[in-house]
Amino acid sequence: MKQRYAVIVLFALIMASSLTSLGSYSSTSRLVNEDMDRALALTLEEQQSDVISQDTIRTFNNHLQIAELRGKATLAVDTRGQKFKAYAHCSEATIFSLSDQRPAIVLWFITAFWAMFLWYRHLTKDKDPMLALSSAGNSIGGLTLSETEGQFYAADGSRVQLTPMQHQLMEMFFQSPSHSLTKTDICDALWPKKPDASETLYTLIRRLRVVIGQHSDLIIESDRGKAYRLKIK
Repeated sequence: MKQRYAVIVLFALIMASSLTSLGSYSSTSRLVNEDMDRALALTLEEQQSDVISQDTIRTFNNHLQIAELRGKATLAVDTRGQKFKAYAHCSEATIFSLSDQRPAIVLWFITAFWAMFLWYRHLTKDKDPMLALSSAGNSIGGLTLSETEGQFYAADGSRVQLTPMQHQLMEMFFQSPSHSLTKTDICDALWPKKPDASETLYTLIRRLRVVIGQHSDLIIESDRGKAYRLKIK
């Protein structure tokens, strides 16, 4: 998986975990408020008094249907207006503790493991040059072309020393979908002004075969001198 897609998955997991947690909290908060409002209304109806006493609090707790709220929900009186107003409320921590956070916790665990995986992958990529090359280049028969660096690397991560002409020819082989090139294509690309570059091409191929044979499992096959193909032994 490409790095950007892995990061997108991480952010998607974070969003899903957060939304799941907030959704559970919101639904629980709504149920808690409805239960407290109902209990308060029944309490005031039974008491028929504007005085909040220990009996009021006891009656209020008895009317609460959510047992976990008893002893945690509190009553308050608004004395700013002329009309008596009583309110019931509880802390955000209480609502959070009552909400079902199990799905969110599972998602957060998945998110944490995914983040650890990305971090491990990042560290491994920095330590292993071939892992970095595999994500930024082409690899054939143990030989890798780093497109970002414009260099060839062997299977052990060592740089393959090529002459400019050898390097250009190998790039042409790697860029070809079939990894094959005609003699005419090579000569036109490497020696466009030379009328007959057959001998020069033969010498280049002969020396290149030795180099890639020492650093990979690749060979260069000749098709009657009219075309050349890069293939695995």
